[in-house]
Amino acid sequence: MTGYRTAARLFHWIVALLVLATIPAGQIMIQEGLTRSVQDTLFIFHKNVGVLILLLVLARLAYRQVAPPPPLPAAVPDWQRRVAWANHAALYVLLIFMGVTGYLRVRAGGFPIEALDALGIPPLVPESEPLEEWAKAAHWWGRLVLVALIALHILAAVWHGAIRRDGVFSRIWPPVAR
Repeated sequence: MTGYRTAARLFHWIVALLVLATIPAGQIMIQEGLTRSVQDTLFIFHKNVGVLILLLVLARLAYRQVAPPPPLPAAVPDWQRRVAWANHAALYVLLIFMGVTGYLRVRAGGFPIEALDALGIPPLVPESEPLEEWAKAAHWWGRLVLVALIALHILAAVWHGAIRRDGVFSRIWPPVAR
């Protein structure tokens, strides 16, 4: 059984850790009663890591063009193959969607993205309250779908890695190919 190459594994696990850090940060940063310094720290983290996630996902998709994923084990039923393909495709779409809507919400609202600003990258959209409000709502609803997709992905990983032990999980774990 062949696994993913080390670069693909690193893309996967780095993005996974960053996403799993930004979701709670995003939830906590909008709670009432936080001190301004804590809220600002969480917003800065969430915005800048969100941009990094978007760039890493785009890089991962480009990498997949030159290094396609290894085939699933022959014992994996067709329906599981279809669900796995759909879940992966939806995860990529949602991760890009979340990065774009987050960017639009921040920039259309006239707020900084500190890492991009430090690099001298100007906003790609003008300030616009209607765009900001649309992006804010889209980002909020998108996170619900993203969390559901991540939960399904993790459940499938546990199913294949700990219960079935059918070689699916070992294609992506450990983060560095042996």
